[in-house]
Amino acid sequence: MKFKKNKYLKPFKNIFLPIGAGFIVWMLFFDANSWIIHSELNGEIDALENEKEYYRKEILKDKKDLKKLETNDGLEKFAREKYYMKYPDEEIYIIEYEDSLKTDVND
Repeated sequence: MKFKKNKYLKPFKNIFLPIGAGFIVWMLFFDANSWIIHSELNGEIDALENEKEYYRKEILKDKKDLKKLETNDGLEKFAREKYYMKYPDEEIYIIEYEDSLKTDVND
């Protein structure tokens, strides 16, 4: 009895094809340097790059603020606004609007 030659099984007679397919599957999913791990690490790298850019902008903003504090006018303005400092012969009135007040979120 003769078996029919199946044209779909012919490529699997070559030993390199199943070995190569197994190697590709192994490298994509099971290896320590797999494609899945690389995609996770690339996501972490992108998040860290975004964080790095955020901190660079914050550093530039802080440098501008420090530059303002180097002048007497800037230092006086900072002390008056943040610490409510005043000259001895002055009166300070703090006006807070309803929308600028800190309220409890659980109201």
